[in-house]
Amino acid sequence: MTIVPHFGLMIDTHYPQMIRPIMRHTLITLFQQSPQAVGTLRERLCAALRQAIHHGALNIGQRLPSSRVLAGDLKLSRVTVEAAYGQLEAEGYLQRRVGQGTFVAIRIAKSLPPPPRTAMPRLSQRGPQIVQPGGCRDPQQPQAFAAGSPDLRAFPLALWKQLTAQRLRLQGESLLRYGDPQGYLPLREAIAAHVNQTRGVICDASQVIVLTSSQQALQLIATLLLDSGDSVWMEEPGYAGARNAFISAGAALTPVAVDSDGLRAEPSLPEPRLIYLTPSHQYPTGAALSLARRLALLTLAEKQQAWIIEDDYDSEFHYDGLPIPAMQGLDRRGRVLYLGTFSKSLFPSLRLAYLIVPPTLVEAFVTARTVYDGHSAQLMQAVTAEFIRQGHFAAHIRYMRQLYHSRRDVLLAAVREKLDHFATPAPAGGGLQLSVWLPPGQEAALSRQARRLGILTPGLTAQYQTVQAQRDGWLLGFSALTPGEIRCAVERLARITGA
Repeated sequence: MTIVPHFGLMIDTHYPQMIRPIMRHTLITLFQQSPQAVGTLRERLCAALRQAIHHGALNIGQRLPSSRVLAGDLKLSRVTVEAAYGQLEAEGYLQRRVGQGTFVAIRIAKSLPPPPRTAMPRLSQRGPQIVQPGGCRDPQQPQAFAAGSPDLRAFPLALWKQLTAQRLRLQGESLLRYGDPQGYLPLREAIAAHVNQTRGVICDASQVIVLTSSQQALQLIATLLLDSGDSVWMEEPGYAGARNAFISAGAALTPVAVDSDGLRAEPSLPEPRLIYLTPSHQYPTGAALSLARRLALLTLAEKQQAWIIEDDYDSEFHYDGLPIPAMQGLDRRGRVLYLGTFSKSLFPSLRLAYLIVPPTLVEAFVTARTVYDGHSAQLMQAVTAEFIRQGHFAAHIRYMRQLYHSRRDVLLAAVREKLDHFATPAPAGGGLQLSVWLPPGQEAALSRQARRLGILTPGLTAQYQTVQAQRDGWLLGFSALTPGEIRCAVERLARITGA
């Protein structure tokens, strides 16, 4: 007799042709307890038999009950059992011999115990570069003061449903096929027209590449334009998602200080291969890159054959005056790659962003897109294109700009009134979040107090590359919160007494 450790079963290994009742009982138990109980009866039986073989309850050469006997034991139809036996024979688990019966046809090697949970599996050489920074995770629920979330309560959902139904009615199955890796042409045309009218971007649809996210665009740029060790200028403080993308490519990051006029380049800096900028509304300080510095950086890029990434992530939401036109419109030498997203202006789960590249780079980027995820969802592209074409996008932006402007004002007033004993708001000409500066060395302690009060306060020190440059502060997202929610959250923060 052999005792099978996983099940405590006794199986006659001396007389494998004999079918012991205990084995039938095992199959009954496994069938009843099958983790795939949501499947069909045949699928459940197949799962139970596979499990018995994998765990050693059924050994190679062992004869199974006839389909008639097992059907009776399990209260199944004989057709179901025959179908399960046939399926497992096709998979190689069983062998059916005419006049003899059905036998186990495979021996499953005992697997080694799993490694301790603390052990890190071996990654590629670039793997640690990708995972070590920690990645970027956006909030899945609106919460005071999670940064960067639009107010979905104000989104015209009924209209969006109508347009979706309309596109499906008019275009039907064509939207269910594989799409153009460069993007749905009507959407590319709509994007080109929109950024030309609103941001002064000079391009046509042939230069637009529709992607799933800004992060995907940054990863593509890092993969195609950077070699290990290449110098990348990064705003200090700056967007961690971009930093992670360039680190994953093995780039050497050069932090460049930001002041009230944006990135401040010094002659002593190493020659860049790439310069990453958020010139319209610097993330996270809110500064705008001055025209003089824009022109100087364009001249530098041309001279050194460097690339400039212009991340225009939230330029639709500018409240005090008009935003400075895009750098891309000033570029005469094809050195600027312009990046935009619909996650902030429409809704995050739309998963649509766009990258506008110089004509010389289009083919390389489109080909690289086929290597990654192929294309973005056709239906959502078609609906977004129609949303823009019919004028709904422009109307939605106008409404949301007014809404967010008023909420910015509410938060500014509340911070100045209630938190002036420890928080100083930075200039906030636009955007979906407000930076506030804190006393030196107190961000961690003040954030702990905020968490105890039920308030999320994203820290600013994490946006810096170097400890020496760090400045304590919070990045308070307000766009997804009503005025009442903003005031309530600030009232709670006002209970903070200091570090």
